[in-house]
Amino acid sequence: MKEKVVLAYSGGLDTSVIVPWLKENYNDVEVIAVSVDVGQKDDFMEVEKRALAIGASKFYVVDKKDELVNDFIFPMLKSGAKYENEYLLGTSIARPVIAKALVEIALKEGANYIAHGATGKGNDQVRFELGVKALAPNIKIIAPWRVWDIKSRKQEIEYLKSHNIDLPFKEGVTYSRDENLFHISHEGQELESPANAPKYDNVLQWVLPLEKASDTAECISIEFVKGVPTKLNGEALDGVTLINKLNDIGAKHGVGVLDLLENRLVGMKSRGVYETPGGTILYFAHEELERLCLDRDTLQAKMKLSHDMAKLIYNGQWFTKYRKSLSAFVEETQKYVTGIVNLKLYKGNIILNGMESDYSLYSQDFSTFDEDTVYNQKDAEGFINLFGLPIKIESLLRK
Repeated sequence: MKEKVVLAYSGGLDTSVIVPWLKENYNDVEVIAVSVDVGQKDDFMEVEKRALAIGASKFYVVDKKDELVNDFIFPMLKSGAKYENEYLLGTSIARPVIAKALVEIALKEGANYIAHGATGKGNDQVRFELGVKALAPNIKIIAPWRVWDIKSRKQEIEYLKSHNIDLPFKEGVTYSRDENLFHISHEGQELESPANAPKYDNVLQWVLPLEKASDTAECISIEFVKGVPTKLNGEALDGVTLINKLNDIGAKHGVGVLDLLENRLVGMKSRGVYETPGGTILYFAHEELERLCLDRDTLQAKMKLSHDMAKLIYNGQWFTKYRKSLSAFVEETQKYVTGIVNLKLYKGNIILNGMESDYSLYSQDFSTFDEDTVYNQKDAEGFINLFGLPIKIESLLRK
């Protein structure tokens, strides 16, 4: 009986080359191509035709959009995770759900291997493989880019032609892109030099450049229940629909474009342009609502731990005990993060336009600049004396 390999298959050049390469180098192994639908704008019928035409024995498309949003993106949103304070982890957060889908098909098919098309330079190889190790530790990994002699698109196309496979791929260099319903990323071309400004007219696929963004501001409202966005402009929506609608709204106002130089897990710096219009709006609104509903110590502790959560997601450690423990803490903090946040969007800006919550910890009676009957300003003197006592003692004894 032939051995089986489950291949993470996108339909692009890299993973298309992997199909015949696996069969050639692994004793005519049976290749099962799997595309995971995380909201990318692919024609999966065409992807299936391509996979079967180049030698895959089966093709699966696994719809993980709802799972991605509800079990991965929303928990990440509630945690406030941003890698190196900026990156909203659009690529990173989709990798564990893709790994989970690959494992599910591999177990169903009794596959011996899982293969992927991630390069030996990037983070994705780590994210995919850690996911497989966590969920199916006995399945072996094949990572062709770490072992084969192919070095360029031209060589990939030549390899296909040498195996009598003629597909409509071009040799010219293009941006390297990754897309899901939460974001789209762009690398390569002029972005490889930090000295170059991005050619946004060529780069951007979703968001309008600021010069072309709407000249009219738009006001929106987002309602959260226990940290989860549930309504947009008063309309109850499932998570996938809500994010898609916010992507459209944010895109026309130039919201959510990030030109980022980041530190990869594998040790090198890399540069990419990220489009995350809906996610940027959601993060902003959620953070503002937390300021209203969380006490100071919880909010500040959560801010510190959000950096750890971001590193875990970025590094592919979603299925670890530490990530699960952090998520348990986050869930406790979100019990009262319920309310409505109003925003104004204009030329790349997100402006807070008022918010309200039944669980607000803001008290106008205490905070007012007018006369009040609930706060005794004389109490501050004793507080300051005690709070400043260590400073005073050190100054007295160490002059």
